[in-house]
Amino acid sequence: MTTVFVDVDSQLDFLFPSGALYVPGSERILPAIARLNRYAAAQGMTVVSTTDAHTENDPEFAQWPHHCVAGSAGQHKAESTLLERRVVVPSGTGLPAGLTGQEACPTGAQQIIVEKQTVDVFLAPNLTRVLDRLKADRYVLYGVVTEICVLFAARGLLQRGQRVEVATDAIEGLTPEGARRAIEEIVAGGGRLATVEEITGGRGR
Repeated sequence: MTTVFVDVDSQLDFLFPSGALYVPGSERILPAIARLNRYAAAQGMTVVSTTDAHTENDPEFAQWPHHCVAGSAGQHKAESTLLERRVVVPSGTGLPAGLTGQEACPTGAQQIIVEKQTVDVFLAPNLTRVLDRLKADRYVLYGVVTEICVLFAARGLLQRGQRVEVATDAIEGLTPEGARRAIEEIVAGGGRLATVEEITGGRGR
C-alpha cells in the first residue's frame, strides 16, 4: 500500500495569534504536524503540503480577511513542518520539470508544497496532477481548519475513492460544533479516524 501524508495549510497566518486569520488553539497541534511530517519522510512516504498563496485581490477576501498573501511573512509554512528536500508547485497550471512518481522530483523531494487560492484544494489544477503521479491508495490527513480546508481535502479524496485517515489530534477547528460536523461527514463518507500515536506507532518524535 502506498501512503501519502497530507499536511493542510500549516501556515503562520493560521497557526499563531499574530497571524491574519488565527485559528484559536491551533499552535498546540504544531508539534503533532511536525511529527507526522518527519515520520512520513523517515518511512520514505511523500508529504503533500497544501498552502494558501493568495493575490492581493483574490475573491476569497470578500468572505475572509486578507491572509496568506503570496510572499508575505504569514504565508510561510511553520518552519518545523518543512522537510529538507521539498519542491513548491505553484497555483497555476504548470508543474516543475520532471515531477514524477513517488520520488516526486529528480532531487527526490520528501515534500511537495501545492499552492492554492481557494478553500477547496481540489480547485487548484496542480493537485490532481500531483496525486495522479504519486498513485497512492491511502492518505493521512491533518492540519487546519477542520471544518473548511481539511474537510474539502477529505471530500475530494473520498470522492476519488481513496482511503482517508484523519489524525484527530493534529487538526483544529474554528468551532467545536463545526469541527464535530466535519468529522461526522468524513466518517459518513468512509473516512477513518486515528491518533498520531496510532499512525506513527510511537515513532517520529
